[in-house]
Amino acid sequence: MTAYTPPVQDMQFVLHDVLKVSESPLPGHAELDREFTAAVLEAAGQLAAEVLAPLNAVGDREGCTLENGVVRTPTGFDGAFAAIRDGGWTALDCDPEYGGQGMPYLLGLATGEMFVSANMALNMYQGLTHGAYSAIHAHGTDAQKQTYLPRMVSCEWTGTMNLTEPHAGTDLGMLRTKAEPQEDGSYLITGQKIFISAGDHDLAENVIHLVLAKAPGGGEGTKGISLFIVPKFLVNADGSLGERNRVSVGNLEEKMGIHGNATCVMNYDGAKGWLLGDLHKGMRAMFTMMNEARMGVGLQGYACAVGAYQAAANYARERLQGRAVTGDANPKGPADPLIVHPDIRRSLMDQKSFLEGARMLAFWGAHLIDQAHNGDKAADGMISLLTPVIKGFLTDKGFDTTVLAQQVFGGHGYIEEQGMSQFVRDTRITMIYEGANGVQALDLVGRKLAADGGKPIMAFFEMVKDFCKENAGGPLAADFIEPLKAASKDLQAAGMFFMENGMKNPNAALAGSYDFMHLFGHVALGLMWGRMAVAAQAALDAGAADAGFYETKLATGRYYMARQLPMTATHLARIKSGADPVMALDAAQF
Repeated sequence: MTAYTPPVQDMQFVLHDVLKVSESPLPGHAELDREFTAAVLEAAGQLAAEVLAPLNAVGDREGCTLENGVVRTPTGFDGAFAAIRDGGWTALDCDPEYGGQGMPYLLGLATGEMFVSANMALNMYQGLTHGAYSAIHAHGTDAQKQTYLPRMVSCEWTGTMNLTEPHAGTDLGMLRTKAEPQEDGSYLITGQKIFISAGDHDLAENVIHLVLAKAPGGGEGTKGISLFIVPKFLVNADGSLGERNRVSVGNLEEKMGIHGNATCVMNYDGAKGWLLGDLHKGMRAMFTMMNEARMGVGLQGYACAVGAYQAAANYARERLQGRAVTGDANPKGPADPLIVHPDIRRSLMDQKSFLEGARMLAFWGAHLIDQAHNGDKAADGMISLLTPVIKGFLTDKGFDTTVLAQQVFGGHGYIEEQGMSQFVRDTRITMIYEGANGVQALDLVGRKLAADGGKPIMAFFEMVKDFCKENAGGPLAADFIEPLKAASKDLQAAGMFFMENGMKNPNAALAGSYDFMHLFGHVALGLMWGRMAVAAQAALDAGAADAGFYETKLATGRYYMARQLPMTATHLARIKSGADPVMALDAAQF
């Protein structure tokens, strides 16, 4: 079993040295001083390390079971979920009008990272509920909000999102679930949904499903889709639970990972539901949940890898194997620890430099969401642009990081006793659900680059340019600023290639979309490392007490800029090769 150490100091560095959250004029940020956020993060970290993490392997080993139509979660999950709920963690950034604590989304994401690192499968029960809460909060009627939100904020009731059907994954226009209007204003929902995470369980009194379905008169494709609230148990006028709705679990999927989360086939047999948002405009309401979920999945991608990296670093320090080529590092022992070997150092530095950059990017994204929620249109455009990058790049690289961590263990990483395979298996799903990463890349190139006349992407380029100007000629120029300028030029060149070739040959842009997403991801992390380096250098110049922490931060950043950021040139070369190498074979030739 692997142990988990909450990275509170690193989170505090991002929140205060870099983002300076307590200086933000946004509502609720002035109280986010170092002492307050430290107390919150340390409490969340203690819960993650002492309660959630010990159940991670239990959930993987036992999985969920379906007994007479009832889903049972693994041993100990009910108590751990109660601890999350009773501690108020599910309500941290929710609306006080419905029982929330009104904290910024950023703080909720920071605590969420620790819960995911400790036990991704368990945290999904509350994570999906938060997304459903957000959709109802944004699009529900006053009556719907009063009925559902207080108990969803507290996670007495949990929530789901029901999109996928056996024949319709990404192409939601093909869905067949029907919604028949009733005289009382409700609808009868009939159809089957698959891959429904947390679709049923024994952790809450009720499950509130948000279900996409087609009502009469909606027409073909996604324009005819509506979104419905379909509770597991009907809710009486006084808020008490009534009879069981006609929704049931047809099966539990046997999955590669996240065994502790119930992934269900949901059958709707004339289940009673209520329209959420406007008729035939369900995608608008569902995207409120999906965009939040994509941020959450990006978080999962790197947060799960944090646990894997910690285990690998500990193992490398302790495992004796071979001798250092420069001389014995452990002369009194039979061998030196793995960490003396340069290739192990390379692997650990790949992991560490990515994870700390990813944390910064996710935290900045959450800060942009807080700004957007307070009416900042520029922030809204920026996070819309960055969302497919955060989801796609952080999950691709997060999975790669878990594989690197597993490799440090050698053969011991391949056996279940060490727990490393669970990190690999759990993280793999993040590249697939909430829009597979290929779809994220297509969304980025096909929609987000041109959104609002290209203002968000131009604002990003300007942000990088201004940052480089402000720090040109300083002590960080050679190691951070010059590599970032070169990488940004590669990103601009890729965008120019799409502009020049995309209209006359759309495949030329689409064939390079995945590389563009990764190119953008590297530049974004390069900017994050630049900002962190400036903050770390400022702390050292000010005589910070913990100089070692800031020196380590700078050394880690230098590694990313020297060893990872140059990948932008490779991605640009692939993009410029166009569509011909990709589309050369006929279908029969594969």
